[in-house]
Amino acid sequence: MAALTRLSKPSFTSLSSVSRISRWLYSGIAPEPSSHGASPYSPRLGPKPNLSVKDPKDRNVQWVFLGSPGVGKGTYASRLSNLLGVPHIATGDLVREELAASGSLSKELSEIVNQGKLVSDEIIISLLSKRLEAGGAKGELGFILDGFPRTIRQAEILEGVTEIDLVLNLKLREDVLVEKCLGRRMCSQCGGNFNVASINVKDSNGSPAICMAPLLPPPHCMSKLVTRADDTEEVVKHRIHVYNEKSRPVEEFYRSRGKLLEFDLPGGIPESWPKLLEVLNLDEYKEKQSAAA
Repeated sequence: MAALTRLSKPSFTSLSSVSRISRWLYSGIAPEPSSHGASPYSPRLGPKPNLSVKDPKDRNVQWVFLGSPGVGKGTYASRLSNLLGVPHIATGDLVREELAASGSLSKELSEIVNQGKLVSDEIIISLLSKRLEAGGAKGELGFILDGFPRTIRQAEILEGVTEIDLVLNLKLREDVLVEKCLGRRMCSQCGGNFNVASINVKDSNGSPAICMAPLLPPPHCMSKLVTRADDTEEVVKHRIHVYNEKSRPVEEFYRSRGKLLEFDLPGGIPESWPKLLEVLNLDEYKEKQSAAA
């Protein structure tokens, strides 16, 4: 197979990088942007990213996933993580793990999440720093970041530490996003995530029709499904609005550097996953869709 084309760069998971993140955050001064060259791909309508595959042990890609809450960042980032053999680091998961713990930070986070607000830079950086330090100690290389960065300040800190290969921005029309979020369920026993929404939205105002089948749990989980406290229509719409306002500068930050690739989800996983692999020049892995689930 052809080698994955990427520049040599420092590992974001090194302990020195973690300490620099914390130092820049609490000093209130973002690092000077790095002078990395532009990546060989353009936004949505430009040529495909120049990506191919190499031996799994060497696939230390450094990617960022952007997208509104509920769009499916975690689903697709996890599949690509399995496919490429790099860790999937989701700040949403880090927040939920902290929520499940006891302590003052857990209480503070609970109030923020239940009100549909975005978690502050300070808290996110603190949680991410702990995760990266643990990964660095285990010798992890590469990453797929999911839910970070969400602000220009976070993006500047990240750019000062490492070079990002690709920023994948997942897009989905808002009415579908809301319906999808309201259908989310979690098994209170095994912790599995599912979706009971059966989405069939007709085309309107130039937006294509979208069909998404529900992601139902196995029979033994059906009676144990619970809804997240923050998945009410009011909170979901507010969260999407807040995200859109905050994310536009971050999207422009990476678009100006030629690193943003926008991907409009055409439907659920069966429709979107093969097309995403094709866009990323990983279409030779289409036959392994089930293995990456």
